[in-house]
Amino acid sequence: MLPAGYRPQDLHEQRFQVEFDYPVAFVNGVLSLDQPALAWAVTRREPGRRRPVYAVFDGGLVKAQPDLPAKLAAYVREHEALLDLRGAYVVAGGEAVKNDPDIANRLLGEFARARLDRHAVVACFGGGAVLDAVGYAASVAHRGLRMLRLPSTVLAQCDGGVGVKTSLNGFAAKNFVGTFAPPHAVIDDFDLLATLPLRDARAGMAEAVKVALIRDPSLFEFMEANADALARAEAAPLATLVRRCAGLHLAHIAGGGDPFEVGSARPLDYGHWSAHKLEILSNYELLHGEAVSIGMLLDARYAEQRGLLSTADLERLGALLDRLGLPTYHPALVARDGDELAVLRGLQDFREHLGGALTVTLLHGIGRGSEVNEMDTPTVERAIAWLGERAGRR
Repeated sequence: MLPAGYRPQDLHEQRFQVEFDYPVAFVNGVLSLDQPALAWAVTRREPGRRRPVYAVFDGGLVKAQPDLPAKLAAYVREHEALLDLRGAYVVAGGEAVKNDPDIANRLLGEFARARLDRHAVVACFGGGAVLDAVGYAASVAHRGLRMLRLPSTVLAQCDGGVGVKTSLNGFAAKNFVGTFAPPHAVIDDFDLLATLPLRDARAGMAEAVKVALIRDPSLFEFMEANADALARAEAAPLATLVRRCAGLHLAHIAGGGDPFEVGSARPLDYGHWSAHKLEILSNYELLHGEAVSIGMLLDARYAEQRGLLSTADLERLGALLDRLGLPTYHPALVARDGDELAVLRGLQDFREHLGGALTVTLLHGIGRGSEVNEMDTPTVERAIAWLGERAGRR
């Protein structure tokens, strides 16, 4: 229907479609000289042609695996017919990289000095926060350099590292600055997880619990059956978890009908309305996955109080989070902003970030959920009080 006062000749409605594709490869030892995955990923759009590459490393990863830059240089020498390494840069790991906009500006300067063009590839080795920040810089340089992600945390390999978003924090809001930018390719190298601190490994598993809760009860059962081994970050079950969780995430992006989040529903953000606020309220003492763990149990208790979720399923979730060594309470939950709990501001922040009506996913069972457009404040407050009481009993 035409806007009021318009004639057909006054309006041209433009419509076109763009197809995106990117592979996600699972390997061990991506920088082994005889491992072809990295060279293939860089050159996959122009097979056999030498491509410029610029490497960015997570400082925490380099501290844990200090030979990584040298191994990349050796790999490039071995594959010099295909790879032209234009430079390398190390950035701070963790949420600090997203809180400092100067880092993105410095990266843009590095890309300019390396004379990268839109067929160049930025290969980023790091955790989710580093992938977010470097991905943002790459997405705005020349309106988009090719981004090869090599996630080095459980959370990034399961979730954010295989998605289509980039971001920085800003203006007292999580992920306020960012773009939608599908990667050129993703390589999940399980060897990069070998030196990951146990706390970080466990935190990443929270996102696997999340996707199981909303998409796959069999994955939830796998985590229950292997919880003790997963809590020790044992390699075999952890690799299975990453593969399954990444697959579910990719299936949602490809088949959920809203890859660039034009609508208001965000099922993959289950438990996140409070989690994002808790990260800020705790001054980032809480890791993202730890905050998500708390947020999931909070929303599950809320759903149980509203008669949507059974007490048995609520207890299953709580028991799994406990066995995985994940937190289910933090004092920031009861921090106050005037007369109300500060965390409740997370509902408004969530709506503003997503746009449209407030849309929160609530569970009806393990693997089943629905969207609601309001949250009853007294019920949220009672759920928070329950979390505190539960923590006091443990």
